[in-house]
Amino acid sequence: MITLSNLAIQFGKRILYQDVNMKFTNGNIYGIIGANGAGKSTLLRAISGELDPTKGSVEMGPGERLSVLSQDHFKYDQFTVLDTVLMGHTVMWDVMQRRNELYSKADFSDEDGILVAELEDKFAQMGGYTAENDAATLLSGLGIKEALHGKLMGDLSGKEKVRVMLAQALFGEPDNLLLDEPTNDLDLETVEWLEDYLGNFEHTVLVVSHDRHFLDQVCTHTVDIDFGKVTLFSGNYSFWYESSQLALRQAQNQRQKAEEKKKELEEFIRRFSANVAKSRQTTSRKKMLEKLNVEEIKPSTRKYPGIIFQMDRDPGNQILEVEGLKAVTDDGTVLFDNLNFNIEKNEKVVFISHDPRAMTALFEIINGHQQPAAGTYKWGVTITTAYLPLDNTEFFQNDLNMIDWLSQYGEGNEVYFKAFLGRMLFKEEEQLKKVNVLSGGEKMRCMIARMQLRNANCLILDTPTNHLDMESIQAFNNNLKLFKGNILFASHDHEFINTVANRVIELTPHGSIDKLMNYEDYIHDERIHELREQMYAGTARQ
Repeated sequence: MITLSNLAIQFGKRILYQDVNMKFTNGNIYGIIGANGAGKSTLLRAISGELDPTKGSVEMGPGERLSVLSQDHFKYDQFTVLDTVLMGHTVMWDVMQRRNELYSKADFSDEDGILVAELEDKFAQMGGYTAENDAATLLSGLGIKEALHGKLMGDLSGKEKVRVMLAQALFGEPDNLLLDEPTNDLDLETVEWLEDYLGNFEHTVLVVSHDRHFLDQVCTHTVDIDFGKVTLFSGNYSFWYESSQLALRQAQNQRQKAEEKKKELEEFIRRFSANVAKSRQTTSRKKMLEKLNVEEIKPSTRKYPGIIFQMDRDPGNQILEVEGLKAVTDDGTVLFDNLNFNIEKNEKVVFISHDPRAMTALFEIINGHQQPAAGTYKWGVTITTAYLPLDNTEFFQNDLNMIDWLSQYGEGNEVYFKAFLGRMLFKEEEQLKKVNVLSGGEKMRCMIARMQLRNANCLILDTPTNHLDMESIQAFNNNLKLFKGNILFASHDHEFINTVANRVIELTPHGSIDKLMNYEDYIHDERIHELREQMYAGTARQ
C-alpha cells in the first residue's frame, strides 16, 4: 500500500501538481496517464524516493518492500545476469552477501556461527533457497535464454538488458511495484506474458505506459494527470478515454439537460461494465466499476492531432503482387524467404516476425530503397504510396525550419503548410524551429504531416507509434480504422494492430504464414501456433 499525503511537486515557478492525497491499495494496478510533460514519471520518482517532493509525504505499509524498474541499463554491467535479478530483492541480496562473507572467513568463530544461523533463518524465510530458480524462471518468461544467465550484463544487447531489468523489478514479488514504460523493447509475445504475470500479482502496482492494450489488460484504476491535478478513476484506459470523450460531447452540447446527461453516462457505464465482464481482462475480476460515480467523469484538456489521410483516387484491382521474395542481412542472416502474396482491395495487412528487421527489409524493398536477395514485386498502375520508415534520421539532417522542410514534399503556399503543421499540434511559433533540433516525437509528427500531403491510396507504416504520445497514437489509430485505401504496416502496439489489420502475414526464414483474420484471432489459434513453430524451425511443408 502506498499513501500520498498533501503531495506537491514544483520546478521553479512551474507547478506540476499540488494537494495530492491518494491511497494505492493491495491487489490493484494503477495506470498513470497524462500528456507529455504532465509529470507521470516524476510522480513515480517521488514515490520511489529518487526525487524529494516540494511538499507532502509518501508512505508505505509497515515493513513493505518497494521495487522499481531501473532505467539505468549500464549500472550492472559487471554483474552476471542471474545476480542482477537477485539484487532486485535488496534485503535478501544483503543477507546473501553477509552470509557468504562469514563462510569465507579463515578464522570462523562461534559468534560467527551464531550469526550465520540467524542469517540462514532469514534467508529461508525470504525464499532464498529457491531464489536462483525463481530468477531463472522470470528470465525465461521474458525471453532471456538459460545460456545467457551466467553472462555479464555488459555482454548483452540493449533489448536483452531491458528484459533483465524488468525481471529484477518483478523478482521476489515486492509489496509495491513501480513500472515506467515496462513494455518498451518487448515483443508482442513477451508483453502478453507480462500481462498474464501482473494479472496474478496480488500487491500494489503503479505503471506508466503508452501501450493502450497493456493498460487495458492489467489496470484496475486510472490515475489521470490533467488540469494540474492528479485524479484517481475506477477503470482502465479505454474506459477513461471513452468516458472523457462522452463528457466532452456533452459539454459541447450545453442545452442538454442535467438529467439526460446523467442517464447517458449511467447507460455508458452499464454497457462498458457488461463488455468487461465478458472479457479475460484482469479488470473484470477486480470489479473495477463497482464504486464509480458519474460525477467523476469529466472532459479532458488533452488535444488530439488531426491525422487525416485522404486519397486523390481510389485504388484499382491490382494493388501489390510479390513473388519469391527473399531478404538477407549483411552477415548472412535470412530474414525471410520464398515470400509470396497478393494484396487485394480494402485489405489492411500487418506484417509480423520474431525478427523485426524482417518487416523493415520488406518495406525498404517494396519502396525501392533496397534490393531483394531474390524474387520480384509489382505495384498496380493506379497505386500511389506514402511511406513512414522506421528510421527517419536522413530526413532531418538540415537546418530548415518546419515550414520550409514540409514545403519540400508538396505544392502550396506557406499558409497551406502551416495548416498541416497546425493539425499536428505545432503552434505558429514552434513551426519556425529548425528540424535538426526536434525531439523524436516532433520528428514523427512532421513525418506524418509529410505523408498526408501525398494523398496516397496505400500507406506503408513501419512501427508508426514509435515516439508518439498516447493522444497521437489514439488519433492515428482512429483515422486508420476509417481509411478507405490499403495499409501495409508493422507495429508492436497490440491495440493498433488488432483494430486496424484484417489480414496477418508472418515472415520467417523458411516461408510465410498468411491468414485473412484479425490479430487477436491469429495469436490465439492453436493450429497457427503449431504451424509457426514448425515454420521457424524449417520443418513445415512448403
